[in-house]
Amino acid sequence: MIRLRYLARKLLSLLVTLFVIVTFNFLLFHVLPGNPVRMLTRSGHLTQATANAISELYGLNHPLPVQYLFYLKDLLHGNLGMSYTYREPVTTVLGQYLGNTVLLLAAATVLTIVVGTVAGVIAARRRAGAYDSATVTASVIGWALPTFWTGLILAFVLGVWVHAFPIFGMETPNAVYASPFQRIEDVIAHLFLPTVTLVVVNIAQFVLVARASVIEVLAEDFMLTATAKGLPPGRVLWRHAVRNALLPVVTSSALLVGMVVGGAIEVETVFSWPGMGLLVYNSVLNRDYPVIEASFLVFAVTVLLVNFVSDLLYQVLDPRVREA
Repeated sequence: MIRLRYLARKLLSLLVTLFVIVTFNFLLFHVLPGNPVRMLTRSGHLTQATANAISELYGLNHPLPVQYLFYLKDLLHGNLGMSYTYREPVTTVLGQYLGNTVLLLAAATVLTIVVGTVAGVIAARRRAGAYDSATVTASVIGWALPTFWTGLILAFVLGVWVHAFPIFGMETPNAVYASPFQRIEDVIAHLFLPTVTLVVVNIAQFVLVARASVIEVLAEDFMLTATAKGLPPGRVLWRHAVRNALLPVVTSSALLVGMVVGGAIEVETVFSWPGMGLLVYNSVLNRDYPVIEASFLVFAVTVLLVNFVSDLLYQVLDPRVREA
């Protein structure tokens, strides 16, 4: 069970961290170079009166501390502002892209955790063998590759050269589907390369963590006892060793979310996947502050909440974890 004092401490830490994130998020994008009013009009013949009217409309005429207070007030009311580019509420704009990013991140996260953990467990079981060496080497190489470069290589090899998968978008343009299943197949085909890119560059930590953790558990006395009882090797490995070696994997899963979220911006830009990563990229080019702030706030809060849940789950799974 989770101790109430431990829970209260984590909640307080969560709120303080959230406040720091909100403040940093606001300041970061308001000190970027460029004039958002000029970006709004896309015109070189903007009169001073018109510029002042636009600044007043979007609250840009106030000093930065006053804008910050208005920003906090709007956040408490669920108002993320108006997009400079789309001329719509930011919540509406995010709603059009958020689901696509969730789909990509969910697919990449699940595959990374499952495939990486299984590969690490098998590598630990075959320690010092050819499979172990090949798995660890391939994982480390993948970890060292830049995300955008990996995406470009996969797009060229599997998309342009082999013509196995589409390399841009979420669906085939102007496609007519005979059934909903055909549309699902089309989306999965477009999802394949972005997902594989994120898996390749992030899977190493799970391979290495699972391998090291299983090797450590296999050396414990209770594992020798299980083997001495005559239990099948597979049962000893998966029912006893893996079960007790999953705690570091839980921690790595929380850290993975942050890396996948960061990589999503590059991957979605490379493959033109219509998600929040591509939205952020275009918004940075257009100096669309409200969209940038809201997008990074969503990313940051997601990572923060996942780590919060991970802390609570870790205490439930490991009774040795207690409040200091």
